[in-house]
Amino acid sequence: MTYVIGEPCIDVKDRSCVDVCPVDCIHEVGRMLVIDPEECIDCGACEPECPVEAIYPEDALPAKWEKFTAINATWRDGAEAVDRRVEAHLTGDDVPAQR
Repeated sequence: MTYVIGEPCIDVKDRSCVDVCPVDCIHEVGRMLVIDPEECIDCGACEPECPVEAIYPEDALPAKWEKFTAINATWRDGAEAVDRRVEAHLTGDDVPAQR
């Protein structure tokens, strides 16, 4: 299991979660922050720090934000790939991750 940053972070990007992350797995992209699931150690330090309640354990992510698991995982493809997926989410398009 990993932690996922969901839709409430879009255009907010409060960096409180970044400050407490012991492994620096939280990254800033164009409109939000994302958690790299390969770097996340599941410590949970970030979750209570988020003022907009955008961070959830993957298995507790609200169904309406399920796409954000893939959006966060797209970090390994680069910030531009994440930005494309965020914009696709906001416009209702379905853009697959590019590899």
